[in-house]
Amino acid sequence: MITKIGENAGLIWNALQNGAQGTKALKKATKLKNEDLFLALGWLAREGKINFTEAEADTVIALV
Repeated sequence: MITKIGENAGLIWNALQNGAQGTKALKKATKLKNEDLFLALGWLAREGKINFTEAEADTVIALV
């Protein structure tokens, strides 16, 4: 399970290399299910690799 979360965090990291994205766009770009997406986002947040901001009806995630 830990390995899978790390791999998914890598998918998110790669997707965010192109710039900040909302959770909906990030989910589409990575093709991850909600649970997998948020577990990986938690991993990256815990490591201090990403920032979250609220924008309209979505949360925008960007690399630090």
